[in-house]
Amino acid sequence: MVLTSSDGRAGIDAALVKRLIAAQFPQWSGLPVVPVEVDGWDNRTYRLGEDMAVRLPTAAGYAPAVDKECDWLPRLAPSLPVAIPSVLAKGAPGEGYPFSWSVRSWLDGQTASPERVGDLTQFATVVAEFLLALQRCDTTGGPLAGTHSWYRGASPAHYDDETRRCLAALTGRIDTARAIKVWDAALSVERHKASVWFHGDIAPGNLLVAGGKLTAVIDFGTSGVGDPACDLVIAWTMFFGDSRDAFRYKVGQDHGTWARARGWALWKALLTLVECTDTDEQRASTNLRVINEVIADHERFA
Repeated sequence: MVLTSSDGRAGIDAALVKRLIAAQFPQWSGLPVVPVEVDGWDNRTYRLGEDMAVRLPTAAGYAPAVDKECDWLPRLAPSLPVAIPSVLAKGAPGEGYPFSWSVRSWLDGQTASPERVGDLTQFATVVAEFLLALQRCDTTGGPLAGTHSWYRGASPAHYDDETRRCLAALTGRIDTARAIKVWDAALSVERHKASVWFHGDIAPGNLLVAGGKLTAVIDFGTSGVGDPACDLVIAWTMFFGDSRDAFRYKVGQDHGTWARARGWALWKALLTLVECTDTDEQRASTNLRVINEVIADHERFA
């Protein structure tokens, strides 16, 4: 079996996972393999028995994250206030699958949403505390932001051409003149502080909750050492009102970091809105809201 579809995902299924486990980790070959209910794009995840999960990159660009996570998650975990994935084994390419892959401990919980969180303002504070703890972790030898992190942790300027194409495509759909000011401000302020650890994709789907509380943070595939601005995007994608204010207050960060954070949020929301305007009305509406709130935030704090 090989990965044959244009998105790189169709060649990954439970049968492949069973073959990989049987060939490389026969001690687990008798355990059931079941797709997870909520899966990501960069990786496919399957539950292995009751206590483990198998995670496989869907394309070559995501494959470097396997070695990175296997190396660094055990080093970061002791310094963090909630659970993160624990790597139990690293698999090699095989059975027609071309990338390294991993077996991790299973983390209970549901992906975060305002409806699953008891107190969103308190939750925002806890997320900020996690980010601050991550930023305090030792960066010695850590992977500097770059290709492996899809340039999270670097300047959002890497996506300048793409962002401006999206702005042009959305003329008449959004207030492009005001949005351009947000983007230009994000590119105009460079970071002069020491680099710190960043997660790279602090989003509801990567935050697990149980009983309304944050219990784990998953998917460190875009993590690295650099500018933490990319980790502030959740201020607009999940938080609002008092919860946004609480997150902003607790996580701190200077004016320039918040300007770059607005740039990261704007880039992703623009790109998603272009992709889904004619195909997914609800998703389009969500990203339009993010764009408008980022613009308003810029005008409030710039």
